[in-house]
Amino acid sequence: MSREGVLLICILLSSALPGIIIFGLREESTRLRTGLNLLGASLKLTLVVAMDIGIAQGRVFEVRLLLMPGVEIFLNGDPLSALFATLSSVLWFLTTLYAVGYLEESPNRSHFFGYFSLCVTVTIGIALAGNLITFLLFYEMLTLTTYPLIIHRGTEKALLAGRNYLVYTLAGGGLFLFGVVWLQSIAGALDFSSTGLPVDLLGKYHTELVLIFALLIIGVGVKAAIVPLHGWLPQAMVAPAPVSALLHAVAVVKAGAFGITRIVLDVFGIENVLRLQLLPSLTIAASLTIIYGSVRALQQDDLKRRLAFSTVSQISYIALGVGLADQSLALIGGLVHIVHQGLMKITLFFCAGNLAETLGIHRISQMNGVARRMPLTMAAFTVGALGMIGIPPTVGFVSKWYLGLGGLASGNWWVLAVLVVSTLLNAGYFLPIVTAAWFGKQAGPWPQDRKFGSLETNWMLLLPPLVTAFIIMAVGAVANARFSPLAWVRFIVREYGI
Repeated sequence: MSREGVLLICILLSSALPGIIIFGLREESTRLRTGLNLLGASLKLTLVVAMDIGIAQGRVFEVRLLLMPGVEIFLNGDPLSALFATLSSVLWFLTTLYAVGYLEESPNRSHFFGYFSLCVTVTIGIALAGNLITFLLFYEMLTLTTYPLIIHRGTEKALLAGRNYLVYTLAGGGLFLFGVVWLQSIAGALDFSSTGLPVDLLGKYHTELVLIFALLIIGVGVKAAIVPLHGWLPQAMVAPAPVSALLHAVAVVKAGAFGITRIVLDVFGIENVLRLQLLPSLTIAASLTIIYGSVRALQQDDLKRRLAFSTVSQISYIALGVGLADQSLALIGGLVHIVHQGLMKITLFFCAGNLAETLGIHRISQMNGVARRMPLTMAAFTVGALGMIGIPPTVGFVSKWYLGLGGLASGNWWVLAVLVVSTLLNAGYFLPIVTAAWFGKQAGPWPQDRKFGSLETNWMLLLPPLVTAFIIMAVGAVANARFSPLAWVRFIVREYGI
C-alpha cells in the first residue's frame, strides 16, 4: 500500500478509533473524553490538509480493499472529494468544541460523542468514496450513526423525529441500493470518472438508464431534502444544537447534495446526462425546492424550524448548479455553495443554540432586544443571515453571483428569476429577526438567564460562531484569492473539462 493510500486510511481512523474508545468511558471521564474528541478532530484536519496539498501537487491518493468478488472498497482522494472532506474536517473541529461546551452538564455524553465521532468518519468516507459501492456503504452507515444523535434527548418528540428520519432515509437508501445494483448489472463495477458511463450503453439501455438515474437521485435526494422528500428535516430539529448544526452544514443534507454531484459528474458523466436529457428534471426539482423552502421558512416562529426550512431551500442551490453543469459558471456556483452554505448555516445554528442554552429562547417572537444581552452571538447571526440573503462581501453573494451568471450564459433566464425571488424571500424571513434583535424592545424577562461572568455565554459556545462568521466575511472578500474555496472549485471544474 502506498503512502498516499495509508494517509486515506489514517484520515478515517483518526475519528473512528477515538469514537470507539469514547464509548467505553465513564460519564465522569470528562477531561479524557474531551481530549480524545479534540485530538481526533485536530488530527483529521491535519491529515486532510496534507491530502489537499498532495492533490494540488498532482499526487494520486487511492486505496482498494476487496471485500468479496465484485465488491471492492475504493477510497480515492480527488479534488471534489477534497472539497467536501476539508469542509467537513474544519467544521467538525469547531462543532466538536461547541458540543463539548453545550453538553457539559448533559447525561450520556460518552454515548453521544461516540456516535458523533463515528458520524464524521462515515461522512469523510462518503467524501473519499471512489465508486458507487463504497459510496453506498458509507451512505447507509450515515443513517445508522446519525439516528442515535437525533434521539439523544430521549423525549417523545425526539423518538418520533427519529422514527420519521429512519422511514425517510431507509426508504431512500433502498431505492438507491436498487439503482446501484441495477446499474452494476448493466455496466459492471464502475469507478467514479469524469467520463462516466461508456457511451455505447446509452443507445442499448436508454430507458433503463433514465430509470436508474431517477432511482439514484431520489435515493440521495431524501438526505438532500429535495421536495417532497424533505419532511424528516424540520422534525429532526428537536435534536441538540450541535446535532442540528452537523445535519444541516456538514453531514446529512450535504452528503445528499454531494451524492447528486457525484451521480451527475462521475457516475453518468456530463456528456451522457445531456444526451439522455436528464438535467431539466433536476433543475426543475431544485428550483421548486428553493422557492418552497423559503416560503415555508416565512411561516415559522420556532427559530430552528425556520433555519431548517431555510436549509431545504439553500441546499438545492447546489442541485441547481449541478443541473446546469454544462455551463461552467453555474457549476462553479453550485459546487462552491457546498462550502459557503456549510459556513453560513453552521453559524446560524450555533447562534440558535447559544440563545436556547443561555436564555432559553427558542422562538423568534422571544428575540426582541436580545442583541443587547448577547451582542457577539447576534453579530455572528447577522453575518450568517446577510450571507444567506446574498449581501456582498459575504460568501452567499459569491454563490448566487455565479449561479446567476451561469443561468444567463446558458440562456436559462428563469434561473435568475428563481434567485431573485429566493433572495427576496431570504430577506423576508431573516431581516425581521435581525432588526427585532438589535432594535426591538424587550417585552419581558428571558425564559432563563444563565450567567457566565464577563462573557455573554460559555466561551466554548461563543468562539465557534465568531470564527465561522469571520470566515464568511473573509472568504467572501478574498474569493478570487489563489487559495480560496472558489479557486479550488475552479480547479475541480477544469478537471472535468467543463
